[in-house]
Amino acid sequence: MKIAIVGAGIIGVTTAYELAADGHEVTVFERHGAAALETSFANAGVVAPGYVTPWAAPGMTSKVARYLFSRHAPVRVCWPLAAHELRWMLRWRSACSLPTYLANRGRMQRLAFYSRHRLQQLTEDLQIEYDRSQGYMVLLRSEKDRRMVLPGLEVLRDAGVKFHEIDAAQARVVEPALNPDTGFLGAIHLPDDEVGNCRQFALLLKNQAQALGARFEFNCAVAPLDAAQPTVLRITRDDDAAPVSARFDSVVICSGVASAALLRPVGLKVPLAAVHGYSISAPIREPLNAPRSGVMDDRYKVAISRLGNRVRVAGSAEIGGDPAYKRPSAIQTLYKVLHDWFPGAAQHANTGSAVQEWKGARPMLPDGPPVLGATGVPGVWINIGHGSSGWALSCGSARVVADLMSARAPEVDIEGLGVERLAG
Repeated sequence: MKIAIVGAGIIGVTTAYELAADGHEVTVFERHGAAALETSFANAGVVAPGYVTPWAAPGMTSKVARYLFSRHAPVRVCWPLAAHELRWMLRWRSACSLPTYLANRGRMQRLAFYSRHRLQQLTEDLQIEYDRSQGYMVLLRSEKDRRMVLPGLEVLRDAGVKFHEIDAAQARVVEPALNPDTGFLGAIHLPDDEVGNCRQFALLLKNQAQALGARFEFNCAVAPLDAAQPTVLRITRDDDAAPVSARFDSVVICSGVASAALLRPVGLKVPLAAVHGYSISAPIREPLNAPRSGVMDDRYKVAISRLGNRVRVAGSAEIGGDPAYKRPSAIQTLYKVLHDWFPGAAQHANTGSAVQEWKGARPMLPDGPPVLGATGVPGVWINIGHGSSGWALSCGSARVVADLMSARAPEVDIEGLGVERLAG
């Protein structure tokens, strides 16, 4: 088939590779000048399937209310809220019921474990070398933090995830650079999980897709789909005054938050909202003072990852407000958590080094899981709504979509991941 993919983030790139590997003629259209410049650009890099869960969980509504007055809140609602964001929050609140949460958690984790397997398979088969580190540890500051994670440990046991509950001394063996002046209770160590540079992987996989014949067209804006001709794309290039049309057998929408506007004219109302996250990335000052792999401060929900010769600190979930505005308190929280655990790890901006401060939009559906596959509109397919778990879900989601487009049964149970869930 002649297939167009709209969007060249990690979801679009992995989808392009899988479809090209299946022998399809693939063209990817991206409005930016390179791949993986938005949500995929500077995320935490964590691949921990057991911790891939919906944001819509029992008790979350009361937590968000309490966080309104917390300086270092991991979740924040900012003003003003747009009308679609208010509608999204109402649907999110409804999805926080226990039965809905359990069903969606199961869907996400099935896909996440399959996706990690596919990521490792691609990395090995294609000999892709990117910045990655093995192992992941969740740091618990107090007994209260330990009690809060106990339900999650039952989830890990039920899923067969290998983990160890360890005390602070054992945690310091796993991560010797942990600040000796920061006291804490212990940690959850997940030796089979990992961290990796999402954008670096995306760029390398893009090269592999191109070697299979896939074409990437950058600086191309795609207009919302036409209900009369949904597989005819209207494309405006930066250097062209007028849009041009291109016909395809199928179109796959992988455009993150922009997907909702692209799909609306063909009758698909996708309740996507941008839930923003923050990160800082800095050169490592002294390798012995940096993490070996990745850790998560469970109280502040901030991840610290070792990505080659850089350390990345990422966290926060923010809905509403000005997308271009970086809240100083959100950035300060990242620096605080980094200093608490690895004070000598990074070269800071005041030393003249290049520290990257980033804010990115995560395209999230109210109930959590993405939606994959056919839309019911002839020739139109979707791979959207991965939220903060796009990196962890990308390789599996792409393989699922490619299998469905070739009329093959996916290797993983995809119950509840289709577009019919949106109607429910």
